[in-house]
Amino acid sequence: MENVINSLKSTALSIGERMTPVLLQSKFRETGVITPTEFVAAGDFLVHHCPTWKWAAGDENKLKDYLPKDKQFLITRNVPCYKRCKQMEHKDNLEKIVDDENGDGGWVDTHHYADSTITEVREHAGQIESSGKQTQVTVEGDDDDDDDDDAADMEEFERQGMINNDPLEASTIAKPSAGASTTDETVGQNTLATRTYDLNITYDKYYQTPRLWLTGYDEHHKPLSVEKMYEDISQDHAKKTVTMEQHPHLPGTGPMPSIHPCRHADVMKKLIQMVAESGKELEVHMYIMIFLKFVQAVIPTIDYDYTRQFNL
Repeated sequence: MENVINSLKSTALSIGERMTPVLLQSKFRETGVITPTEFVAAGDFLVHHCPTWKWAAGDENKLKDYLPKDKQFLITRNVPCYKRCKQMEHKDNLEKIVDDENGDGGWVDTHHYADSTITEVREHAGQIESSGKQTQVTVEGDDDDDDDDDAADMEEFERQGMINNDPLEASTIAKPSAGASTTDETVGQNTLATRTYDLNITYDKYYQTPRLWLTGYDEHHKPLSVEKMYEDISQDHAKKTVTMEQHPHLPGTGPMPSIHPCRHADVMKKLIQMVAESGKELEVHMYIMIFLKFVQAVIPTIDYDYTRQFNL
């Protein structure tokens, strides 16, 4: 039933997109949306600082005239997915109350005592800190989302803030070597850990925000079924935030999982306001980098974001 509803929504939105005029004037600070030109600028910034991302043109018959022909969407390939989401399920013995002396009871890091592999995927949640002339805002891609709506609730992300180093000096997480040796006892576990994903970021003309698409492969690089891909999506968001729809630039590929963009602008607007309150400005060219941070809550085990910190 949910798939039928999602299909109807997709059809309605497709019609709505065709009828929606192209946004030409920037409304980034007022509403959190971006123009196609700003999308390209943010994509160029991502490609420059994260070389695993590339621009792609897609099918010639699906070119959008409001985007450059060679910059229709962004793509990164062979992104590792080492664990299933169920392996990150809530456990009381992994919890720790963090910053419980700040007067409001602090917040709970649900995987504080998790093993190192999990904690690489789930960064420690940050907090807004003010001291003297310098205000640091920390942003993390935690997946403990309290979303009751049909799309990703980014309030969790808003509470966690922005990350605090310069993108030009962003640290990277080295991918494990594909040829790493294994023992007989760990072969099964390592085989499970070799799923990979291709990720695309398109511009959604109706919602006027970026939109993320997923294509998963097993350890033999054969396409994953929809059911298998849902194993790598937070169960709070599967079939709600993530829906199966046709990629706008890749016809013939069949429905692909996509993170629905209906809340993205609202969250970005709140982040802009939050950063402004700290005396800083959130620049539009950083939109996609921040976007990748907050969608990590939906796909916490797909380790696509190797840039950890940046300044605002």
